[in-house]
Amino acid sequence: MIDEQKPKPPVAREKVWKHVIHGEERIDSYHWLRNRGSEDVLQYLHQENDYTDVIMKPTEKGRERLYGEMVARMKETDLSVPEKMDGFYYYSRTEKGKQYGIHCRKEGSLEAEETVLLDGNELALDQEYFKLGANKVSPDHRYLAYSVDVSGDELFTLFVKDLTTGELLSDRIDDIGYGVEWANDNRTLFYTVRNQAHRPYRVYRHVLGTAAGEDELIFEEPDEAYFVIIYKSKSKAYLFIYLKSSTTSEIRLLDANRPQGTFTLFNPRLHGVEYDVTHHEDTFYIHTNEDAVNFKVMRSPVTRFDKSGWEEFIPHRPEVKIDGLESFRDYLVIYERERGLKTIRYYDFTASVFQPIPFQEPVYTIWPGKNPDYHSRLLRFTYSSLITPRSVYDFDLAGSTRELLKQYEVLGGYDPGQYRTERVLARTSDGAEIPISLAYRKDLKRADGNPLWLHGYGSYGFSSDPYFSSSRLSLIDRGFVYAIAHVRGGGDMGRPWYEAGKLLNKKNTFTDFIACAEHLIEQGFTSKDRLVISGCSAGGLLMGAVVNMRPELFSAVIADVPFVDVINTMLDPSIPLTVHEYEEWGNPNDEEYFRYMLDYSPYDNIGRKEYPPMLVLGGLNDSRVQYWEPAKYTARLRKQKTGEHLLLLKTDMSAGHDGASGRYNFLKEIAFKFAFVFHVLGGIEY
Repeated sequence: MIDEQKPKPPVAREKVWKHVIHGEERIDSYHWLRNRGSEDVLQYLHQENDYTDVIMKPTEKGRERLYGEMVARMKETDLSVPEKMDGFYYYSRTEKGKQYGIHCRKEGSLEAEETVLLDGNELALDQEYFKLGANKVSPDHRYLAYSVDVSGDELFTLFVKDLTTGELLSDRIDDIGYGVEWANDNRTLFYTVRNQAHRPYRVYRHVLGTAAGEDELIFEEPDEAYFVIIYKSKSKAYLFIYLKSSTTSEIRLLDANRPQGTFTLFNPRLHGVEYDVTHHEDTFYIHTNEDAVNFKVMRSPVTRFDKSGWEEFIPHRPEVKIDGLESFRDYLVIYERERGLKTIRYYDFTASVFQPIPFQEPVYTIWPGKNPDYHSRLLRFTYSSLITPRSVYDFDLAGSTRELLKQYEVLGGYDPGQYRTERVLARTSDGAEIPISLAYRKDLKRADGNPLWLHGYGSYGFSSDPYFSSSRLSLIDRGFVYAIAHVRGGGDMGRPWYEAGKLLNKKNTFTDFIACAEHLIEQGFTSKDRLVISGCSAGGLLMGAVVNMRPELFSAVIADVPFVDVINTMLDPSIPLTVHEYEEWGNPNDEEYFRYMLDYSPYDNIGRKEYPPMLVLGGLNDSRVQYWEPAKYTARLRKQKTGEHLLLLKTDMSAGHDGASGRYNFLKEIAFKFAFVFHVLGGIEY
């Protein structure tokens, strides 16, 4: 066991900071930790990291073993399934011992000579952090526009490479966002830029060979609630500027063959109405939630955008949420979600019929491939479940047959037949039935006090879909049950499920998670002293809320880059995402929302009680959840909590929201979390 007595944990100094809101004076003793870069702040973060290192030192060999077995399951030298674009085959590959992917292509056939387009390992040389953002080939396949982030703050530098010579052009644009798109002239690029709050708010037009300072600003969105995205239709006919808040969207479009033209408004924003547009031949298909909470599909001719020319194509169905559309020349693919599971069906324009694509497992997930060829009849998608490794399929839309192109190998003799996945339901006090996805070994016996790892998120309408992770086998093969709680606030069961866990319904997310934990104990899957919980970002908010409500229910907690300082963050519009997220959490300048948020904010509700062992993780360069949230939370928790249970803070001083970069570093981070859990639970060999 870890020695919880020595050394003594750091004690953050307290410095009173006051402000008044709604006639109430609020005091924050750790507000000073927001002073990014100050010596006092850096010293405190290093002290916490040093303390964590000392406390976790006895786990070093165990971590090495865990990391070793995770690497041993991984096919270190591997190849993705090539994607055909015009006369080229594009793919990525990995090499043993190298952290990052190598992006390549072959011309004409898969037997042709390989051309390396980008080697992430070379780009990452001498960098503590590396992330590839854009990776866009020009329509004529001559140029590659790519962007890199070397700090984790999600601000990228854009470069353009001439693939015929292998040389970089003089074009370089700093501090852009994720969005980059080519026009059809192979000379014009559009890209997004972020403001000081890291909100994508501008679109610029860049012509190859010109200086970045000469780039033309073609659109700016002043409303802080909206993000700006640039993309091109699959048909390659149109460029779209997509404006999106949490509840509302708006689109402008431009003929991709006329990049010097002006973007035209498709339909003006209407608060609470979301829509996006898919182009097919002479028709636009509009995916919208107007008078359709789970979305419907309308269509209009390309010559007429106004709603008076729209007609219904797929009606709203209360039990099925339409997630999105993808067009091929002869087919329209519809991605949907029914009974908490992703589904696919498609419309045959020639036969004028809809057809489903069936899936067999009770718990699974799917996601589309890039499918760059508009004229193809093959739909590529990836299938996975908690026990089925990532499997890439081509589905023949004309013949209704599928071909397995690749199932990513799990080395070491993995046999999915030795495992079981299922979905159970937990009932809440208000009558809701919360799905829980489970995976465990078939030989597991209930009522044996099995350790169980329960993961949750439950915000933004994002779904916690059940995918395969070979590193998770290090839990399951040691007798763990792995579980995902599909709580309200996520999109797992459709849009009403999301609406029931946001704003003034947010507490449902927390009580749902507690109901799931209690149900798993009642059903004999685990016990209170063997129940581990985890959540990341808004899932970290979930962790902080439920341990304040029921600290005795959990035996270990992983709070990864947790959004826990809800009131202070949402009162500061200079912080990235704050204004954008008023529609998610509420605006605390409105007293009704302030009182409701204050009642669950993890930082504000830390009490004099015995908390379970906790590992809190942060990233110094995190632009989504600022590093000071986990730091302030840990400092206050140390001051308030009773008992001797372990509390550790680990801040990655060179990364952001996504944690460590590089596939090996990523596994080391997982091994660290597992080692923490194994030690605080005790009795687990590793």
